[in-house]
Amino acid sequence: MAGKYNICLDIGGTKVLGAIFDEEKKIIYRLKKKTKEGGDSKENIEELIISVVAEMIEESGIKKKDIHAISAGAPGVIDSADGIVLFSPNLPWRDYDIKTPIEKKFDVPFFIGNDVNVGVLGEYKYGIARGYHNVVGIFPGTGMGGGLILDDKLYTGHKFKGAELGHIVLEPEGPLCGCGQRGCLEALSSKQGMSAYIREQVARGRESMMADAVKDGVFKSKQLKKALAAKDPVTVEAVNRACHYLAIATGSMINIFSPDIVVYGGGVIEACGDIFLKKILKEVDRYCMPSIRSTVEIKCAELGDDSNIYGALAMIEDMEK
Repeated sequence: MAGKYNICLDIGGTKVLGAIFDEEKKIIYRLKKKTKEGGDSKENIEELIISVVAEMIEESGIKKKDIHAISAGAPGVIDSADGIVLFSPNLPWRDYDIKTPIEKKFDVPFFIGNDVNVGVLGEYKYGIARGYHNVVGIFPGTGMGGGLILDDKLYTGHKFKGAELGHIVLEPEGPLCGCGQRGCLEALSSKQGMSAYIREQVARGRESMMADAVKDGVFKSKQLKKALAAKDPVTVEAVNRACHYLAIATGSMINIFSPDIVVYGGGVIEACGDIFLKKILKEVDRYCMPSIRSTVEIKCAELGDDSNIYGALAMIEDMEK
């Protein structure tokens, strides 16, 4: 290949995480900047991404001519073929061509995909799902992301809009979801869903050590872990409810896809994965056919915060085949 190094990015609503991979696929340099440093316009976010890449090149000591490609995962519906962010819930991008300015600036190919699709691809190529052929990824975070590997290929559906597993409707009369539907998995089992449940219980006069953490938004994963360790009753209820619906959704995914493995990832799982997995495993068998369930493994992701950047590396390899 032309260059020795690949630069991979995880673009989020609160941060841009970057890493440089060498020819042996080892990370030789990392950089993390808060998204808010770039302001709230699409141009400012673009400038922040460019500044992260430029700073990594300078600080790592590599030469610009030795870069092979740049790749990124970002939240939203993304046309990976043309590098256009059609919609992003946490970033000010609508039908936005991010590919052209990055390629113009650094004169190398740039690839971008949905963050959870990319994260699942990372686990498939370099993480817990190595060696499997059919993978379902469920990533509870602030929202609820999903990803599918079917017959060794990342499945993104018509016009890259598929695998929105977080918007399976489980309770038609349930809580309102940000997507406009009611009772989605995201509205029930994400940090948003759990935070809303805790706020509701506190408003009814119940006490919870998570009251302040959810007062103006969603809790941080480390706060959830602390409250669970203290066996805060309202927090335990919120998690039990979240895991109940995750088990139902997982059972449906097992019946539909008969995957080799279901992988749970994301910030919540990274902080409290053992607790969540234990509760999900206790229930999931009720919601899928035994003959299908018997050939499915259910595990937590192993790359943690790095699943997206490894997935971005895998995306470079896949796009160039």
